[in-house]
Amino acid sequence: MYLFASSISYHILHAGVSPLEKIARTALVYAALILVLRFVGRRTLAQLNPFDLVVLLLLSNVVQNAIIGPDNSVVGGVIGAFTLVGLNEIVVRAARRHSRLNDILAGRRSELISGGKINERGLRSTGLNEGELSEFVHADSLDDIERMTLLPGGKIDVHKKAPAEAATRADLARVSEQLAALQVAVAALSKN
Repeated sequence: MYLFASSISYHILHAGVSPLEKIARTALVYAALILVLRFVGRRTLAQLNPFDLVVLLLLSNVVQNAIIGPDNSVVGGVIGAFTLVGLNEIVVRAARRHSRLNDILAGRRSELISGGKINERGLRSTGLNEGELSEFVHADSLDDIERMTLLPGGKIDVHKKAPAEAATRADLARVSEQLAALQVAVAALSKN
């Protein structure tokens, strides 16, 4: 029984690769994923379609194998998890402090609609189309959108056009007076 328990604890706790290799593998995969998501990911982050979801699910499995290598131990998993979380915290804090680094890692805003008109260049750079813009705002038409921006984190910032002002009682009274004056003028012209 002791031999069996010893064998189990050995396989659970003994890392198949050195801690330094585990850290290096995790850091390399993290850096590669940041690059991939930086250049193709804002559209994916903005709105997942079924194809994007499949790619993300498969991507997670592919990089898992690159991170763990031949190691299935608990210790190896804990080292990988701490490395990922720690590395992410370092990168996020550095990006917060240095705006240039943040621009490099996260990208900049992309104007999709500006002045009520669709920005074709912004659409091309993000890989989006007009139909997807309508889906973002849950609208059949984009006519009431003044500005729409895709933010670096994948969120969409939407500003609608200002609604036409409703007529006040004073406006209605003024129009009624003008209409009455027109009626008097037309009646006077009719008599001549």
